[in-house]
Amino acid sequence: MNAEVEVVVTGVGAVTCHGVGADELWRAMTAAGTRLPDRPADPLALMDLPLINLVPDLDLPGLDLTSERATRFASLAAAEALADAGLDADALDAVRSAVVLGSCMGEPGVNERGRGGQRWEPPFRLASALADELGLFGTALDVANACAAGGYALGVAMDLVCAGEADVVIAGGSDAYSRVALGCFNRLGAVDPERCRPFESDRAGTVFAEGAGVVVVESAAHARARGALDSGDGRVLSLGGVGWSCDGDHPTAPREDGEQIVRAMRRALGEPPYDVGCVVPHGTGTRLNDVLESRLLRRVLGAGTGGGAGRVPLYSLKALLGHAGGASAALGVVAGALILRHGVVPGNVPVKEQDPECEVWLPEGAVPLEVRRVLVNAYGFGGNNASVVLAAADGSSSVGGCDG
Repeated sequence: MNAEVEVVVTGVGAVTCHGVGADELWRAMTAAGTRLPDRPADPLALMDLPLINLVPDLDLPGLDLTSERATRFASLAAAEALADAGLDADALDAVRSAVVLGSCMGEPGVNERGRGGQRWEPPFRLASALADELGLFGTALDVANACAAGGYALGVAMDLVCAGEADVVIAGGSDAYSRVALGCFNRLGAVDPERCRPFESDRAGTVFAEGAGVVVVESAAHARARGALDSGDGRVLSLGGVGWSCDGDHPTAPREDGEQIVRAMRRALGEPPYDVGCVVPHGTGTRLNDVLESRLLRRVLGAGTGGGAGRVPLYSLKALLGHAGGASAALGVVAGALILRHGVVPGNVPVKEQDPECEVWLPEGAVPLEVRRVLVNAYGFGGNNASVVLAAADGSSSVGGCDG
């Protein structure tokens, strides 16, 4: 790794249950409305709670839940991110470029169509499909670290830039409806019958969601050479750090001591003091996750996450979107980028009664972003932990660099 390489995020794109586009996501964030989950039109979804927040129908025929939806979501989000970054296919072809996408289920549609008997296809082909669409011949990598996959994808992207293997990386995550995944969570008893309600006292599990989040990651040198750092409007952000760790303890539950989660956060945050203006938590709505993450955020950032003048606001994205699986961390990064660009933390979806064990601040109204630095957390089955830090790169905060 070259510790002198600086890494920036120059473009963002999103596809969510609220529609296509980062602007649609920001409108939903500022509206802070409650969205009830959908029931998929899948006659084979024979389970007690077939609930998921679906992306509104695009140009797919009907509402074919077994078509290649995850690929389409990734394509749309990437196209927006590239346009936002001011890059096109010719510009990508002229430099060392790569695609890294995280996903829980990859592209499950063709393998879940009907009751079997059709030809099996490898599900993790999102990155190669997007690279083929863009005409790229560099690295194309799918990351499958469960619900932390999008965070790991950002880490891989940063490593590729820091190692000098790529100048531009299209990175993020995408997940679509999967009958298998939803059925498994039903069997685990981990689906909330109402909606995704992180940090609420009577939460009863999570609710899945479709979606994709994609960002354009570049070396600051490449971005500067093409004039992307000249605008001074705060749209280009620093990828300040990515931290990974693994509990290696339980197939589905995090370690009770949270040591590896703390390690990932501190790795992403760098040297103390750990000043951040906002946290986009993993916050799934499951009983164990929300309490543990609340406790560990207070441990890392101090008691200010829960009370006092210096408290740190949390933006609970899954309360708005549901749990987008391997895309959730990438969407968290897009949301963090929008918060930094606008300089404000939107009000959260209202919480009926906050769990007293979750001592964190979930502002119901918009608050100014006091510190232009956002922490995004993601955790997954198998003990996979990832944290990502975004920061302003316009003079109010240093551009992120590799730590060697």
